[in-house]
Amino acid sequence: ECVSGCVCPEGLFDDGRGGCVEENDCPCIHNNLWYSSGQKITVDCNTCTCQKGVWSCTEYVCYGTCMIYGSGHYITFDGKFYDFDGSCEYVATQDFCGDKNSSGSFSIITENVPCGTTGVTCSKAIKMFLGKTELKLENKEYKEIQRDIGDDVRYWNRTVGLYLVIEASNGMMLIWDKKTTVFIKLTPDYKGKLCGLCGNFDDKSNNDFTTRSGLQETNALKFGNSWKQSSMCPDVTEEIKPCDVKPHRKSWAEKECSIIQSEVFKICHSKVDPIPFYEACVHDACSCDSGGDCECFCSAVAAYAQECTKAEACVFWRTPDICPIFCDYYN
Repeated sequence: ECVSGCVCPEGLFDDGRGGCVEENDCPCIHNNLWYSSGQKITVDCNTCTCQKGVWSCTEYVCYGTCMIYGSGHYITFDGKFYDFDGSCEYVATQDFCGDKNSSGSFSIITENVPCGTTGVTCSKAIKMFLGKTELKLENKEYKEIQRDIGDDVRYWNRTVGLYLVIEASNGMMLIWDKKTTVFIKLTPDYKGKLCGLCGNFDDKSNNDFTTRSGLQETNALKFGNSWKQSSMCPDVTEEIKPCDVKPHRKSWAEKECSIIQSEVFKICHSKVDPIPFYEACVHDACSCDSGGDCECFCSAVAAYAQECTKAEACVFWRTPDICPIFCDYYN
């Protein structure tokens, strides 16, 4: 029986783009983009090559990164996005997790304070406990305090452009923009051994909301509240929607943040989903209403630009009008 339509001749395959190719030349698809046979892409620290329509990847184990930025946005080691606005000190990540065999070597605490009048919070200070050394990062600088108990964990610090980088001998690295953004990077040795707001680093994002008592939560507020350092702090009971509280700022926020979804970042859209970053940007631009309007907006766009750079999509988005940086000063 005859069926209307186009088919490829015997021995050839439809390449999904209106042509027919031999099996060896079948293309591959990644994030809705087509790649020809032999083309390579980078996914995290691995390189993948398209072979006969299938990706063949190296299998290096990569550093994990947790990101805390702006007014209460978190991306866990396993890539889960969520928002949590608590005004207190919280455990961002630590390897003291209740397992009898784990003595633990470090803990990172984030101190969150209100930024603006809507009630959202930003990370004001970071405390790091490395063995018997305590480092406090606040007001664009850091202080070292030596405690009596704990092991000696060596660390180094250096400034790279806008960021202060602290690297420790136990495989931990912290990158801070001296404002509200912090990246925590850890070697693969810590996989599955972590707890806190950054999740457990076991390559599964669906169990990242594990509370301090070891229970699985679905609610970000209950999960976040369980990691507060002091029982004196009030629990967060409702998610704050700053654009509903300050509706007059909403259209300005959406207009400014549209840069993330615009042509400027086009080369990145297929590599890193812009929508959660756009929503976080609008949230921040609505909420920062007590000075520093642009700082919140700029930090939110910079967070997306940073993820793009990681995915090898380098975007030059800053201009003299949009979040300028005086490179001479930082160099």
